Amino acid sequence: MYIPRVISKILCLICFGLSAQLAYAQYPCPVIKIISPYPPGGASDVLARMLVPGLSKQLNVSVIVENKTGASGNIGTDFVSSAAGDGCTLLLGNSTGVVINRNLYKLRNDPITSLRPVAEVAAVPMVLYVNSSVPANSVAELIALIKKEPGKYSFASPGSGSTHHLLGELLKLEQKLDMTHIPYRGSGPAIVDVLAGQVPMAFEATSAMVPHLNSGKVRALATTGAVRAKNLPDVPTMKELGYPKFVVENWYGIFVPAKTPTALVNQLNKEINKTLASTEVAESLSKMGSLNAEQTPEQFAAFVKKEIPYWELLVKQSGATAE
Repeated sequence: MYIPRVISKILCLICFGLSAQLAYAQYPCPVIKIISPYPPGGASDVLARMLVPGLSKQLNVSVIVENKTGASGNIGTDFVSSAAGDGCTLLLGNSTGVVINRNLYKLRNDPITSLRPVAEVAAVPMVLYVNSSVPANSVAELIALIKKEPGKYSFASPGSGSTHHLLGELLKLEQKLDMTHIPYRGSGPAIVDVLAGQVPMAFEATSAMVPHLNSGKVRALATTGAVRAKNLPDVPTMKELGYPKFVVENWYGIFVPAKTPTALVNQLNKEINKTLASTEVAESLSKMGSLNAEQTPEQFAAFVKKEIPYWELLVKQSGATAE
């Protein structure tokens, strides 16, 4: 008499458990938008599109990349900051848009409090390079050259307030150098003018510079990673050469609105890390010189938090502005 009731209850519990598991396994969005706050073709856009096939397959949803550009990445970053925390809108953010710009612009939303870190996607070191006509084969020789002729030398960057610009300002501050910053509208024009000898030097991501360094028109003096760059293994790091403050990488990661539930953040982290570990994506990242290591959301959040005071202090000390 009571056995059927017991069996019925057990079956109900099993069905409930299975439905709960299925509900968790099924991602809650039919379409995921990855917002790239920079134009098509740039590193953020390329990395966002690199994630699409893997995430789409693993989550069984459509994944698209949407470029929302302008204001040094602030428009796209703010769009995601203000979005619903439902896991449907992601940001492919970087060090400039998430950590640096908050010190240079009056933002409607502070990315540090309005966004939640999910997973690091890439970390690309910078390279200090000079036009081949510059008579310096090392960082020490370059510094001596600039000190010998104050005011003669300048350095290019893709824009005021960029990582590239602030590294140049750090070199000026640390070594008490008299040189001028020349801002451009993007890395492309800055690289072109250093190649042509219009500007003698610059900092740039290793991923962008390897083809040009092979041309012989420019020369790499040092990179800024904690270890030597995969794509420039013969070039010493600034740290190796005795400049410990120059351990800087142009990092990129996925962020979601701060109110996104932890379960979704963890699910996204797991699938993003799986995509990054796939053979095709891992090979592409290696060619870019990315120093990748799998991180949990908590580890990535701790890394971002550690970056905040470094850039705050450098912007303040250098007097850098967005103009």
